[in-house]
Amino acid sequence: MSSVGDDCNELKQQYDACFNSWFSERFLKGQTDDSACAPIFRVYQECVKRAIKEKKINLREIDPIYETSSDEDNANSAGEKQQKKGKS
Repeated sequence: MSSVGDDCNELKQQYDACFNSWFSERFLKGQTDDSACAPIFRVYQECVKRAIKEKKINLREIDPIYETSSDEDNANSAGEKQQKKGKS
């Protein structure tokens, strides 16, 4: 599967290879320290975030459970939901 951004595909392949190696060679043998892939994951994650912004993808439209707003926005949204429930 390709990444959300074409520029991220090589990073995704590098991370996938690292993860698969860690999983099969370490995790399945009881070694749960997953820090080996953390540096490439961070770089890949930043690339994906940039691609999402560039493509103007609204994650809430894809999955309403995904929270992209600040805690204050979340609190306001929760208050609005409570008000709507009270009116029903």
